[in-house]
Amino acid sequence: MRIRFGQANVQRPTLNGPLWPSLRKFGIEMNYLQENPTVEEFPTWRDQVNDWQARLAETEWTPWLIVGLAAALRIFLLGIKPPHFDEGINGWFVDQMVKNGFYSYDPTNYHGPLHFYVLFVSEALLGRNVWALRLPVVLVSIICVWLTLKFEPFVGRNVSRLAALAMAISPGFVFYGRYSIHEVWLTLFSMLFILGLLGLWRTGTRDYLWCAGMGIAGMILTKETYIIHIGCALVAVGVCYVSHWLSPAPDARPSKQVWDYLDLGVVIGTGVLLIVVFYSGTFLHWSGIKGLYRAYAAWSETGQSGHGHEKPWYYWLKLIVRYEWPVLIGLVACAFCQFLKNISLRYLAIYGVGTLIAYSIVHYKTPWCIISIVWPFLFLFGAAVLLVPDDYKKMAQRISVLLLCASFAWTISLNYFRCTMFVPEDWDDKKGVVGNFLHFFTTEPYVYVQTYNDIFELTRPVLELARRNPIFYHMTGHMIRPSAYPFPWVLGDFPNIGYYEHDNLPTKLDADFLLVQQDKIKDVEQKLEKSYYTEPLTIRPYQDTSKAYFEATRFKDFFPKRRPDFVGKHPG
Repeated sequence: MRIRFGQANVQRPTLNGPLWPSLRKFGIEMNYLQENPTVEEFPTWRDQVNDWQARLAETEWTPWLIVGLAAALRIFLLGIKPPHFDEGINGWFVDQMVKNGFYSYDPTNYHGPLHFYVLFVSEALLGRNVWALRLPVVLVSIICVWLTLKFEPFVGRNVSRLAALAMAISPGFVFYGRYSIHEVWLTLFSMLFILGLLGLWRTGTRDYLWCAGMGIAGMILTKETYIIHIGCALVAVGVCYVSHWLSPAPDARPSKQVWDYLDLGVVIGTGVLLIVVFYSGTFLHWSGIKGLYRAYAAWSETGQSGHGHEKPWYYWLKLIVRYEWPVLIGLVACAFCQFLKNISLRYLAIYGVGTLIAYSIVHYKTPWCIISIVWPFLFLFGAAVLLVPDDYKKMAQRISVLLLCASFAWTISLNYFRCTMFVPEDWDDKKGVVGNFLHFFTTEPYVYVQTYNDIFELTRPVLELARRNPIFYHMTGHMIRPSAYPFPWVLGDFPNIGYYEHDNLPTKLDADFLLVQQDKIKDVEQKLEKSYYTEPLTIRPYQDTSKAYFEATRFKDFFPKRRPDFVGKHPG
Protein backbone atom coordinates (compact mmCIF):
# COMPACT_ATOMS: atom_id res chain seq x y z
CA MET A 1 0.00 0.00 0.00
CA ARG A 2 1.33 3.46 -0.91
CA ILE A 3 0.26 6.79 0.50
CA ARG A 4 0.56 9.66 -2.00
CA PHE A 5 0.35 13.38 -1.52
CA GLY A 6 -2.32 15.07 -3.63
CA GLN A 7 -0.78 17.27 -6.28
CA ALA A 8 -3.02 20.27 -5.62
CA ASN A 9 -3.17 20.61 -1.86
CA VAL A 10 0.11 19.41 -0.39
CA GLN A 11 3.48 21.05 -0.94
CA ARG A 12 6.06 18.48 -1.91
CA PRO A 13 8.99 18.38 0.53
CA THR A 14 12.41 18.88 -0.96
CA LEU A 15 15.86 17.88 0.23
CA ASN A 16 16.73 21.47 0.94
CA GLY A 17 13.31 22.56 2.16
CA PRO A 18 12.46 23.61 5.69
CA LEU A 19 10.83 20.27 6.59
CA TRP A 20 13.82 18.06 5.90
CA PRO A 21 15.94 18.72 9.02
CA SER A 22 13.00 18.03 11.32
CA LEU A 23 12.12 14.86 9.43
CA ARG A 24 15.73 13.67 9.60
CA LYS A 25 15.69 14.44 13.33
CA PHE A 26 12.99 11.77 13.81
CA GLY A 27 14.81 9.25 11.64
CA ILE A 28 12.34 9.51 8.77
CA GLU A 29 13.87 8.77 5.44
CA MET A 30 12.25 10.26 2.35
CA ASN A 31 12.15 8.23 -0.82
CA TYR A 32 11.51 9.87 -4.08
CA LEU A 33 10.54 8.44 -7.36
CA GLN A 34 11.07 10.14 -10.65
CA GLU A 35 7.41 9.96 -11.43
CA ASN A 36 4.62 10.64 -8.98
CA PRO A 37 6.85 11.18 -5.95
CA THR A 38 5.59 9.67 -2.69
CA VAL A 39 6.24 9.80 1.02
CA GLU A 40 7.49 6.70 2.87
CA GLU A 41 6.40 3.35 1.35
CA PHE A 42 4.65 1.18 4.01
CA PRO A 43 5.19 -2.61 4.00
CA THR A 44 2.97 -4.54 1.63
CA TRP A 45 1.07 -7.68 2.64
CA ARG A 46 3.77 -9.76 1.01
CA ASP A 47 6.41 -8.03 3.13
CA GLN A 48 4.38 -8.75 6.27
CA VAL A 49 3.92 -12.40 5.33
CA ASN A 50 7.65 -12.75 4.70
CA ASP A 51 8.32 -11.16 8.09
CA TRP A 52 5.94 -13.58 9.81
CA GLN A 53 7.58 -16.53 8.07
CA ALA A 54 10.99 -15.36 9.25
CA ARG A 55 9.77 -15.05 12.82
CA LEU A 56 8.08 -18.48 12.73
CA ALA A 57 11.30 -19.99 11.42
CA GLU A 58 13.10 -18.63 14.47
CA THR A 59 10.46 -19.98 16.88
CA GLU A 60 11.14 -23.33 18.57
CA TRP A 61 8.13 -25.43 17.61
CA THR A 62 9.23 -28.87 18.79
CA PRO A 63 7.81 -28.57 22.33
CA TRP A 64 4.48 -27.31 21.03
CA LEU A 65 4.28 -30.11 18.48
CA ILE A 66 4.82 -32.66 21.27
CA VAL A 67 2.13 -31.07 23.45
CA GLY A 68 -0.18 -30.80 20.44
CA LEU A 69 0.27 -34.48 19.66
CA ALA A 70 -0.48 -35.34 23.28
CA ALA A 71 -3.65 -33.23 23.15
CA ALA A 72 -4.84 -34.79 19.89
CA LEU A 73 -4.42 -38.36 21.15
CA ARG A 74 -6.25 -37.61 24.39
CA ILE A 75 -9.15 -35.56 23.01
CA PHE A 76 -9.93 -37.43 19.79
CA LEU A 77 -13.07 -39.62 20.20
CA LEU A 78 -13.04 -39.00 23.96
CA GLY A 79 -16.51 -40.49 24.39
CA ILE A 80 -15.79 -43.64 22.39
CA LYS A 81 -16.02 -45.92 25.44
CA PRO A 82 -18.74 -45.97 28.11
CA PRO A 83 -17.97 -44.72 31.63
CA HIS A 84 -15.78 -47.02 33.67
CA PHE A 85 -17.03 -48.44 36.99
CA ASP A 86 -14.86 -45.94 38.90
CA GLU A 87 -15.95 -43.08 36.65
CA GLY A 88 -19.55 -43.90 37.46
CA ILE A 89 -18.79 -43.79 41.18
CA ASN A 90 -16.86 -40.52 40.86
CA GLY A 91 -19.74 -38.99 38.92
CA TRP A 92 -22.21 -40.20 41.54
CA PHE A 93 -20.14 -38.50 44.27
CA VAL A 94 -20.43 -35.26 42.30
CA ASP A 95 -24.21 -35.74 42.21
CA GLN A 96 -24.17 -36.03 46.00
CA MET A 97 -22.17 -32.79 46.19
CA VAL A 98 -24.96 -31.06 44.26
CA LYS A 99 -27.49 -32.32 46.81
CA ASN A 100 -25.41 -31.75 49.97
CA GLY A 101 -23.43 -28.67 48.98
CA PHE A 102 -20.02 -30.25 49.71
CA TYR A 103 -17.94 -33.41 49.30
CA SER A 104 -18.16 -35.58 52.39
CA TYR A 105 -14.72 -37.16 52.62
CA ASP A 106 -14.88 -40.78 53.70
CA PRO A 107 -11.52 -42.19 54.89
CA THR A 108 -12.53 -45.66 53.67
CA ASN A 109 -12.91 -44.37 50.13
CA TYR A 110 -9.15 -43.84 49.66
CA HIS A 111 -9.63 -40.77 47.47
CA GLY A 112 -9.00 -37.12 48.25
CA PRO A 113 -11.50 -34.33 47.55
CA LEU A 114 -9.77 -32.22 44.87
CA HIS A 115 -10.84 -34.34 41.89
CA PHE A 116 -14.50 -34.19 42.91
CA TYR A 117 -14.54 -30.41 43.25
CA VAL A 118 -12.98 -30.03 39.81
CA LEU A 119 -15.58 -32.41 38.35
CA PHE A 120 -18.30 -30.42 40.11
CA VAL A 121 -17.17 -27.25 38.31
CA SER A 122 -16.79 -29.07 34.99
CA GLU A 123 -20.29 -30.55 35.11
CA ALA A 124 -21.74 -27.21 36.24
CA LEU A 125 -20.25 -25.60 33.12
CA LEU A 126 -20.64 -28.39 30.56
CA GLY A 127 -23.50 -30.49 31.89
CA ARG A 128 -23.77 -34.11 33.03
CA ASN A 129 -22.07 -35.94 30.19
CA VAL A 130 -19.00 -38.05 29.67
CA TRP A 131 -17.04 -35.19 28.10
CA ALA A 132 -17.55 -33.02 31.17
CA LEU A 133 -16.56 -35.96 33.35
CA ARG A 134 -13.31 -36.68 31.49
CA LEU A 135 -12.17 -33.32 30.15
CA PRO A 136 -10.50 -32.08 33.40
CA VAL A 137 -8.31 -35.18 33.55
CA VAL A 138 -7.53 -34.88 29.84
CA LEU A 139 -6.24 -31.36 30.44
CA VAL A 140 -4.19 -32.51 33.44
CA SER A 141 -2.67 -35.31 31.37
CA ILE A 142 -1.65 -32.80 28.69
CA ILE A 143 -0.14 -30.56 31.38
CA CYS A 144 1.94 -33.55 32.57
CA VAL A 145 3.53 -33.71 29.11
CA TRP A 146 4.18 -29.96 29.19
CA LEU A 147 5.64 -30.27 32.70
CA THR A 148 8.05 -32.95 31.47
CA LEU A 149 9.58 -30.33 29.19
CA LYS A 150 10.22 -28.11 32.22
CA PHE A 151 12.85 -30.59 33.46
CA GLU A 152 15.12 -29.37 30.64
CA PRO A 153 17.41 -27.21 32.88
CA PHE A 154 18.26 -30.30 34.94
CA VAL A 155 18.36 -33.19 32.46
CA GLY A 156 19.08 -31.44 29.15
CA ARG A 157 16.98 -30.47 26.15
CA ASN A 158 17.16 -33.74 24.21
CA VAL A 159 16.42 -35.87 27.27
CA SER A 160 13.40 -33.82 28.35
CA ARG A 161 11.96 -33.74 24.84
CA LEU A 162 12.38 -37.46 24.31
CA ALA A 163 10.75 -38.09 27.69
CA ALA A 164 7.87 -35.75 26.82
CA LEU A 165 7.37 -37.41 23.43
CA ALA A 166 7.39 -40.87 25.02
CA MET A 167 4.77 -39.72 27.55
CA ALA A 168 2.68 -38.04 24.85
CA ILE A 169 2.29 -41.31 22.91
CA SER A 170 2.52 -43.84 25.76
CA PRO A 171 -0.36 -46.39 25.75
CA GLY A 172 -0.81 -46.05 29.50
CA PHE A 173 -0.50 -42.29 29.78
CA VAL A 174 -2.94 -41.80 26.90
CA PHE A 175 -5.40 -44.50 28.00
CA TYR A 176 -5.68 -43.34 31.59
CA GLY A 177 -5.38 -39.71 30.51
CA ARG A 178 -8.82 -40.28 28.95
CA TYR A 179 -10.32 -41.62 32.22
CA SER A 180 -11.89 -39.54 34.97
CA ILE A 181 -9.74 -40.99 37.75
CA HIS A 182 -7.44 -39.61 40.44
CA GLU A 183 -4.20 -41.16 39.23
CA VAL A 184 -3.49 -38.53 36.60
CA TRP A 185 -3.69 -35.82 39.27
CA LEU A 186 -1.26 -37.81 41.43
CA THR A 187 1.12 -38.04 38.48
CA LEU A 188 0.96 -34.29 37.92
CA PHE A 189 1.60 -33.36 41.55
CA SER A 190 4.35 -35.95 42.08
CA MET A 191 6.12 -34.55 39.00
CA LEU A 192 5.66 -31.02 40.31
CA PHE A 193 7.08 -32.07 43.68
CA ILE A 194 10.16 -33.72 42.16
CA LEU A 195 10.68 -30.77 39.80
CA GLY A 196 10.62 -28.50 42.85
CA LEU A 197 13.19 -30.64 44.68
CA LEU A 198 15.55 -30.65 41.70
CA GLY A 199 15.07 -26.91 41.24
CA LEU A 200 15.86 -26.20 44.90
CA TRP A 201 18.92 -28.42 44.63
CA ARG A 202 20.24 -26.82 41.46
CA THR A 203 19.03 -23.18 41.64
CA GLY A 204 17.42 -22.60 45.03
CA THR A 205 14.86 -20.10 43.75
CA ARG A 206 11.49 -19.22 45.25
CA ASP A 207 9.63 -20.58 42.21
CA TYR A 208 10.86 -24.10 42.83
CA LEU A 209 9.97 -23.81 46.51
CA TRP A 210 6.39 -23.21 45.38
CA CYS A 211 6.60 -26.20 43.02
CA ALA A 212 7.68 -28.50 45.84
CA GLY A 213 5.13 -27.12 48.29
CA MET A 214 2.17 -27.20 45.93
CA GLY A 215 3.24 -30.63 44.70
CA ILE A 216 2.98 -31.99 48.25
CA ALA A 217 -0.33 -30.22 48.90
CA GLY A 218 -1.74 -31.48 45.59
CA MET A 219 -0.76 -35.09 46.33
CA ILE A 220 -2.38 -34.91 49.77
CA LEU A 221 -5.55 -33.53 48.19
CA THR A 222 -5.58 -36.31 45.61
CA LYS A 223 -4.84 -39.72 47.05
CA GLU A 224 -3.59 -41.31 50.25
CA THR A 225 -0.73 -43.01 48.42
CA TYR A 226 1.05 -39.63 48.47
CA ILE A 227 2.94 -40.98 51.49
CA ILE A 228 4.72 -43.49 49.21
CA HIS A 229 5.95 -40.78 46.84
CA ILE A 230 7.12 -38.43 49.57
CA GLY A 231 8.85 -41.25 51.43
CA CYS A 232 10.61 -42.54 48.30
CA ALA A 233 11.69 -38.99 47.38
CA LEU A 234 13.30 -38.48 50.78
CA VAL A 235 15.01 -41.88 50.75
CA ALA A 236 16.28 -41.17 47.23
CA VAL A 237 18.10 -38.07 48.52
CA GLY A 238 20.18 -40.21 50.88
CA VAL A 239 20.83 -42.89 48.27
CA CYS A 240 21.81 -40.22 45.75
CA TYR A 241 24.30 -38.80 48.23
CA VAL A 242 25.91 -42.25 48.53
CA SER A 243 25.90 -42.53 44.73
CA HIS A 244 27.75 -39.24 44.47
CA TRP A 245 30.23 -40.33 47.14
CA LEU A 246 31.01 -43.50 45.17
CA SER A 247 31.17 -41.77 41.78
CA PRO A 248 31.27 -37.97 42.04
CA ALA A 249 29.09 -35.97 39.65
CA PRO A 250 30.34 -32.53 38.59
CA ASP A 251 27.02 -30.73 39.16
CA ALA A 252 26.04 -32.26 42.50
CA ARG A 253 26.77 -29.39 44.87
CA PRO A 254 23.53 -27.82 46.22
CA SER A 255 22.93 -24.28 45.11
CA LYS A 256 22.57 -21.38 47.53
CA GLN A 257 18.94 -20.90 48.49
CA VAL A 258 17.56 -17.46 47.64
CA TRP A 259 14.25 -17.80 49.52
CA ASP A 260 13.78 -16.99 53.19
CA TYR A 261 11.66 -18.27 56.07
CA LEU A 262 8.85 -15.88 55.19
CA ASP A 263 8.60 -17.48 51.74
CA LEU A 264 8.60 -20.91 53.34
CA GLY A 265 5.87 -19.86 55.74
CA VAL A 266 3.70 -18.52 52.93
CA VAL A 267 4.09 -21.74 50.94
CA ILE A 268 3.30 -23.95 53.95
CA GLY A 269 0.38 -21.74 54.96
CA THR A 270 -1.09 -21.83 51.45
CA GLY A 271 -0.77 -25.61 51.29
CA VAL A 272 -2.36 -26.11 54.73
CA LEU A 273 -5.20 -23.74 53.85
CA LEU A 274 -5.98 -25.63 50.65
CA ILE A 275 -5.94 -28.96 52.50
CA VAL A 276 -8.26 -27.67 55.23
CA VAL A 277 -10.66 -26.01 52.76
CA PHE A 278 -11.15 -29.12 50.63
CA TYR A 279 -11.05 -31.81 53.32
CA SER A 280 -13.47 -29.83 55.50
CA GLY A 281 -15.96 -29.68 52.65
CA THR A 282 -15.36 -25.92 52.31
CA PHE A 283 -15.89 -25.59 56.08
CA LEU A 284 -19.18 -27.53 56.02
CA HIS A 285 -17.85 -30.96 57.02
CA TRP A 286 -15.10 -30.53 59.62
CA SER A 287 -14.95 -34.22 60.50
CA GLY A 288 -13.47 -34.80 57.04
CA ILE A 289 -10.14 -33.43 58.30
CA LYS A 290 -9.88 -36.36 60.72
CA GLY A 291 -9.93 -38.64 57.70
CA LEU A 292 -6.43 -37.45 56.83
CA TYR A 293 -5.03 -39.83 59.46
CA ARG A 294 -7.94 -42.24 59.94
CA ALA A 295 -7.66 -43.38 56.33
CA TYR A 296 -4.39 -45.20 56.93
CA ALA A 297 -5.85 -47.88 59.19
CA ALA A 298 -8.28 -48.97 56.47
CA TRP A 299 -5.77 -48.27 53.70
CA SER A 300 -3.09 -50.47 55.31
CA GLU A 301 -5.54 -53.35 55.64
CA THR A 302 -6.67 -53.04 52.02
CA GLY A 303 -3.09 -52.74 50.79
CA GLN A 304 -2.22 -56.04 52.41
CA SER A 305 -5.38 -58.05 51.69
CA GLY A 306 -6.05 -56.73 48.21
CA HIS A 307 -9.87 -56.98 48.40
CA GLY A 308 -10.06 -58.75 45.07
CA HIS A 309 -7.37 -56.64 43.42
CA GLU A 310 -4.34 -58.47 44.79
CA LYS A 311 -1.60 -59.07 42.24
CA PRO A 312 1.89 -60.65 42.35
CA TRP A 313 4.91 -58.45 43.01
CA TYR A 314 5.97 -58.53 39.34
CA TYR A 315 2.61 -57.19 38.09
CA TRP A 316 4.02 -53.77 37.13
CA LEU A 317 6.86 -55.42 35.21
CA LYS A 318 4.30 -57.41 33.20
CA LEU A 319 2.47 -54.23 32.26
CA ILE A 320 5.73 -52.54 31.27
CA VAL A 321 6.75 -55.45 29.05
CA ARG A 322 3.28 -55.60 27.49
CA TYR A 323 2.88 -51.90 26.71
CA GLU A 324 5.61 -49.52 27.82
CA TRP A 325 8.78 -50.38 25.89
CA PRO A 326 10.46 -46.97 26.29
CA VAL A 327 9.83 -47.29 30.03
CA LEU A 328 11.46 -50.73 29.92
CA ILE A 329 14.59 -49.25 28.35
CA GLY A 330 14.59 -46.52 30.99
CA LEU A 331 14.26 -49.09 33.76
CA VAL A 332 17.21 -51.07 32.41
CA ALA A 333 19.22 -47.84 32.12
CA CYS A 334 18.68 -47.26 35.85
CA ALA A 335 21.08 -50.13 36.53
CA PHE A 336 23.84 -48.05 34.86
CA CYS A 337 22.95 -44.69 36.39
CA GLN A 338 26.33 -44.56 38.17
CA PHE A 339 27.89 -43.89 34.79
CA LEU A 340 25.75 -40.78 34.33
CA LYS A 341 27.46 -37.52 35.20
CA ASN A 342 24.14 -35.72 35.62
CA ILE A 343 23.09 -35.89 39.28
CA SER A 344 19.45 -35.07 38.45
CA LEU A 345 19.18 -38.12 36.21
CA ARG A 346 20.72 -40.26 38.92
CA TYR A 347 18.17 -38.97 41.40
CA LEU A 348 15.26 -39.67 39.03
CA ALA A 349 16.57 -43.21 38.49
CA ILE A 350 16.84 -43.86 42.23
CA TYR A 351 13.46 -42.30 42.98
CA GLY A 352 11.78 -44.24 40.17
CA VAL A 353 13.20 -47.61 41.24
CA GLY A 354 12.28 -46.92 44.86
CA THR A 355 8.70 -46.06 43.94
CA LEU A 356 8.42 -49.18 41.77
CA ILE A 357 9.65 -51.38 44.64
CA ALA A 358 7.27 -49.74 47.12
CA TYR A 359 4.23 -50.24 44.89
CA SER A 360 5.34 -53.82 44.16
CA ILE A 361 5.26 -54.66 47.86
CA VAL A 362 1.64 -53.52 48.20
CA HIS A 363 -0.71 -56.40 47.36
CA TYR A 364 -3.54 -54.16 46.18
CA LYS A 365 -2.73 -53.26 42.57
CA THR A 366 -4.79 -51.63 39.85
CA PRO A 367 -3.22 -50.93 36.45
CA TRP A 368 -3.87 -47.17 36.34
CA CYS A 369 -1.40 -46.68 39.20
CA ILE A 370 1.39 -47.39 36.74
CA ILE A 371 1.42 -43.84 35.32
CA SER A 372 2.37 -42.35 38.70
CA ILE A 373 5.10 -44.97 39.10
CA VAL A 374 6.98 -45.09 35.81
CA TRP A 375 7.21 -41.47 34.65
CA PRO A 376 10.82 -41.04 35.96
CA PHE A 377 11.94 -43.89 33.71
CA LEU A 378 10.98 -41.85 30.64
CA PHE A 379 13.84 -39.48 31.42
CA LEU A 380 16.20 -42.44 31.68
CA PHE A 381 14.93 -43.60 28.30
CA GLY A 382 15.88 -40.23 26.90
CA ALA A 383 19.29 -40.44 28.59
CA ALA A 384 19.98 -44.02 27.56
CA VAL A 385 21.76 -42.83 24.42
CA LEU A 386 24.28 -41.06 26.66
CA LEU A 387 25.28 -44.41 28.13
CA VAL A 388 25.95 -46.00 24.75
CA PRO A 389 29.53 -45.88 23.34
CA ASP A 390 29.99 -43.42 20.50
CA ASP A 391 30.35 -46.19 17.92
CA TYR A 392 26.80 -47.42 18.69
CA LYS A 393 24.98 -44.11 19.19
CA LYS A 394 23.36 -44.09 15.75
CA MET A 395 22.10 -47.61 16.29
CA ALA A 396 20.76 -46.61 19.71
CA GLN A 397 18.96 -43.65 18.18
CA ARG A 398 17.35 -45.86 15.55
CA ILE A 399 16.22 -48.32 18.21
CA SER A 400 14.72 -45.42 20.19
CA VAL A 401 12.74 -44.35 17.13
CA LEU A 402 11.49 -47.91 16.59
CA LEU A 403 10.41 -48.17 20.24
CA LEU A 404 8.54 -44.89 20.02
CA CYS A 405 6.83 -46.05 16.82
CA ALA A 406 5.81 -49.30 18.53
CA SER A 407 4.50 -47.34 21.50
CA PHE A 408 2.46 -45.13 19.18
CA ALA A 409 1.04 -48.20 17.43
CA TRP A 410 -0.01 -49.76 20.76
CA THR A 411 -1.64 -46.46 21.70
CA ILE A 412 -3.74 -46.27 18.53
CA SER A 413 -4.79 -49.91 18.82
CA LEU A 414 -5.67 -49.71 22.52
CA ASN A 415 -7.44 -46.36 22.63
CA TYR A 416 -9.45 -46.44 19.43
CA PHE A 417 -10.01 -50.11 18.55
CA ARG A 418 -9.70 -52.23 21.70
CA CYS A 419 -10.57 -49.81 24.51
CA THR A 420 -13.40 -52.01 25.86
CA MET A 421 -11.98 -55.40 24.90
CA PHE A 422 -11.44 -57.90 27.68
CA VAL A 423 -9.00 -60.73 26.88
CA PRO A 424 -8.01 -62.93 29.86
CA GLU A 425 -4.34 -63.61 30.45
CA ASP A 426 -4.79 -67.22 31.59
CA TRP A 427 -1.92 -69.58 30.79
CA ASP A 428 -2.94 -72.39 28.44
CA ASP A 429 -0.73 -75.48 28.58
CA LYS A 430 -1.97 -76.55 25.16
CA LYS A 431 -0.44 -73.48 23.48
CA GLY A 432 3.09 -74.03 24.77
CA VAL A 433 5.57 -71.32 25.71
CA VAL A 434 5.64 -69.63 22.30
CA GLY A 435 1.86 -69.70 21.95
CA ASN A 436 1.31 -68.20 25.39
CA PHE A 437 3.99 -65.58 24.74
CA LEU A 438 2.23 -64.48 21.56
CA HIS A 439 -1.13 -64.56 23.32
CA PHE A 440 0.27 -62.28 26.02
CA PHE A 441 0.65 -59.50 23.45
CA THR A 442 -2.98 -59.87 22.36
CA THR A 443 -4.32 -59.27 25.87
CA GLU A 444 -5.37 -55.84 27.12
CA PRO A 445 -4.63 -55.72 30.87
CA TYR A 446 -5.06 -51.93 30.85
CA VAL A 447 -8.74 -52.54 30.04
CA TYR A 448 -9.48 -53.38 33.65
CA VAL A 449 -13.11 -53.89 34.83
CA GLN A 450 -14.04 -51.60 31.95
CA THR A 451 -17.73 -51.23 31.19
CA TYR A 452 -18.77 -53.01 28.02
CA ASN A 453 -20.52 -51.28 25.13
CA ASP A 454 -23.49 -53.48 26.06
CA ILE A 455 -24.78 -50.77 28.39
CA PHE A 456 -25.63 -48.67 25.32
CA GLU A 457 -28.38 -51.22 24.62
CA LEU A 458 -30.17 -49.76 27.64
CA THR A 459 -28.96 -46.18 27.83
CA ARG A 460 -29.41 -45.15 24.19
CA PRO A 461 -33.17 -45.77 23.88
CA VAL A 462 -33.86 -44.42 27.37
CA LEU A 463 -31.84 -41.24 26.86
CA GLU A 464 -33.11 -40.73 23.32
CA LEU A 465 -36.72 -40.96 24.49
CA ALA A 466 -36.03 -38.35 27.18
CA ARG A 467 -34.35 -36.03 24.67
CA ARG A 468 -37.39 -36.19 22.40
CA ASN A 469 -39.71 -35.26 25.23
CA PRO A 470 -38.39 -34.22 28.68
CA ILE A 471 -41.48 -35.69 30.34
CA PHE A 472 -39.87 -39.09 29.84
CA TYR A 473 -37.18 -38.20 32.37
CA HIS A 474 -39.88 -39.25 34.84
CA MET A 475 -40.07 -42.80 33.53
CA THR A 476 -39.93 -45.58 36.10
CA GLY A 477 -36.96 -47.95 36.02
CA HIS A 478 -35.87 -50.89 38.18
CA MET A 479 -32.22 -52.01 38.36
CA ILE A 480 -32.42 -55.42 40.02
CA ARG A 481 -28.82 -56.45 40.38
CA PRO A 482 -25.82 -55.59 42.59
CA SER A 483 -22.99 -53.31 41.46
CA ALA A 484 -24.94 -51.52 38.75
CA TYR A 485 -22.39 -48.73 38.20
CA PRO A 486 -22.06 -46.67 36.03
CA PHE A 487 -25.89 -46.60 35.61
CA PRO A 488 -26.53 -44.49 38.75
CA TRP A 489 -24.50 -41.68 37.19
CA VAL A 490 -25.39 -42.17 33.52
CA LEU A 491 -29.11 -42.18 34.39
CA GLY A 492 -28.78 -39.74 37.26
CA ASP A 493 -31.24 -37.29 35.67
CA PHE A 494 -34.03 -39.86 36.03
CA PRO A 495 -35.44 -39.50 39.57
CA ASN A 496 -37.73 -42.55 39.42
CA ILE A 497 -35.11 -45.26 38.98
CA GLY A 498 -34.71 -47.69 41.87
CA TYR A 499 -31.68 -49.88 42.57
CA TYR A 500 -32.28 -53.21 44.27
CA GLU A 501 -29.62 -55.64 45.47
CA HIS A 502 -29.68 -59.13 46.98
CA ASP A 503 -33.28 -60.14 47.80
CA ASN A 504 -34.80 -56.65 47.66
CA LEU A 505 -37.48 -56.14 45.04
CA PRO A 506 -39.85 -53.26 44.30
CA THR A 507 -43.47 -53.60 45.37
CA LYS A 508 -44.63 -53.23 41.78
CA LEU A 509 -42.28 -54.88 39.33
CA ASP A 510 -43.74 -53.51 36.13
CA ALA A 511 -41.90 -50.39 34.94
CA ASP A 512 -40.95 -48.55 31.79
CA PHE A 513 -37.63 -50.40 31.74
CA LEU A 514 -35.83 -52.91 33.92
CA LEU A 515 -32.40 -54.49 34.24
CA VAL A 516 -32.47 -57.89 35.94
CA GLN A 517 -29.55 -60.10 36.90
CA GLN A 518 -29.50 -63.67 35.65
CA ASP A 519 -30.63 -65.50 38.78
CA LYS A 520 -33.57 -63.12 39.35
CA ILE A 521 -35.08 -63.32 35.87
CA LYS A 522 -37.42 -66.21 36.59
CA ASP A 523 -38.83 -64.65 39.76
CA VAL A 524 -39.27 -61.26 38.13
CA GLU A 525 -40.97 -62.56 34.97
CA GLN A 526 -43.54 -64.49 37.04
CA LYS A 527 -44.75 -61.15 38.45
CA LEU A 528 -44.63 -58.99 35.33
CA GLU A 529 -47.96 -58.13 33.75
CA LYS A 530 -46.98 -56.00 30.74
CA SER A 531 -45.23 -56.90 27.50
CA TYR A 532 -41.56 -56.06 26.94
CA TYR A 533 -38.82 -56.09 24.37
CA THR A 534 -35.73 -57.68 25.88
CA GLU A 535 -31.99 -57.59 25.24
CA PRO A 536 -29.14 -59.49 26.95
CA LEU A 537 -26.64 -57.15 28.58
CA THR A 538 -23.36 -57.61 30.43
CA ILE A 539 -22.10 -54.56 32.29
CA ARG A 540 -18.44 -55.55 32.65
CA PRO A 541 -16.11 -58.56 32.97
CA TYR A 542 -16.69 -61.11 35.72
CA GLN A 543 -20.38 -60.21 35.96
CA ASP A 544 -23.20 -62.51 34.94
CA THR A 545 -25.30 -61.51 31.97
CA SER A 546 -28.37 -59.43 32.81
CA LYS A 547 -31.53 -58.95 30.81
CA ALA A 548 -32.87 -55.51 29.90
CA TYR A 549 -36.64 -55.06 29.55
CA PHE A 550 -38.29 -52.26 27.57
CA GLU A 551 -42.04 -51.71 27.96
CA ALA A 552 -43.49 -52.50 24.53
CA THR A 553 -45.85 -49.53 24.19
CA ARG A 554 -43.25 -47.00 25.30
CA PHE A 555 -40.31 -48.26 23.25
CA LYS A 556 -41.99 -49.69 20.14
CA ASP A 557 -40.27 -47.13 17.86
CA PHE A 558 -36.86 -48.51 18.85
CA PHE A 559 -37.81 -52.08 17.88
CA PRO A 560 -39.53 -51.71 14.48
CA LYS A 561 -41.15 -54.76 12.88
CA ARG A 562 -40.54 -56.76 16.03
CA ARG A 563 -42.95 -58.40 18.39
CA PRO A 564 -42.42 -58.12 22.17
CA ASP A 565 -40.07 -60.82 23.42
CA PHE A 566 -41.88 -61.22 26.70
CA VAL A 567 -45.64 -61.13 27.20
CA GLY A 568 -46.88 -60.73 30.76
CA LYS A 569 -50.05 -61.86 32.45
CA HIS A 570 -52.04 -58.78 31.39
CA PRO A 571 -50.27 -57.36 28.31
CA GLY A 572 -53.04 -54.80 27.66
